[in-house]
Amino acid sequence: MEGDSVTLHTSVTKIREDDDILWKFGAENSLIAKISIENQISSTSDGTDERFRDRLKLDNQTGSLTITNITTEHAGVYQLELNGAKLTTKTFSVSVFARLPVPVISSNSSNCSLSSSCSLVCSAVNVSHVTLSWYKGNSLLSSISVSDLSISLSLPLEVEYQDKNTYSCVLNNPISNQTQHLDITHLCHTCADSIQSCDSTEAVIRLVLSALVGVAIVILLVYDIRSRRAEQNQAHIHPLGK
Repeated sequence: MEGDSVTLHTSVTKIREDDDILWKFGAENSLIAKISIENQISSTSDGTDERFRDRLKLDNQTGSLTITNITTEHAGVYQLELNGAKLTTKTFSVSVFARLPVPVISSNSSNCSLSSSCSLVCSAVNVSHVTLSWYKGNSLLSSISVSDLSISLSLPLEVEYQDKNTYSCVLNNPISNQTQHLDITHLCHTCADSIQSCDSTEAVIRLVLSALVGVAIVILLVYDIRSRRAEQNQAHIHPLGK
């Protein structure tokens, strides 16, 4: 996994005085680390290969090589050469996997459905060397895989609205996985559900409008009563003035 440390072991308990150990990488067999007990030399990549700068550690007792904070660019073939009484070689094939995102489940339709089933899609973006799968309980329903290229994957699924089974979408590579569980009630809505929701909203709006009309009527009645009282008071005042 990216970010981990990986140690390539020589299977040597202790290096002998006449042993030389060389570590090489890639198809070009580029020298990235070496130990020479006779000449008291122990060194790692001197910076000519930026991929390994400050990432290599050598065990001076066994000759084992540790790669720290490994990334996908460190994947490949490593070759150990042990020069002693005889030449011994050992090859390591290192695969490095990026950390997986959690897959996303979404509805495949923005509108309500008139059918009895719901269309869903599970997706994962910018992934490589992975498999995306739908599970019903513990049973595999469908899957899709990608190897070298970093692309976006998506996998559809049709489920019944009344289905009570548990569904999950799993994104995995050979050493890890990420799972997203399906919540049917959250993602799938029938048109009946939408109509019911609209009816409820409409009822609230009507209730609010009725209340506003009632308040307006009360205000008008109060204003009318006050106006009539004011007119009556004026009628009583004028005769007294004469």
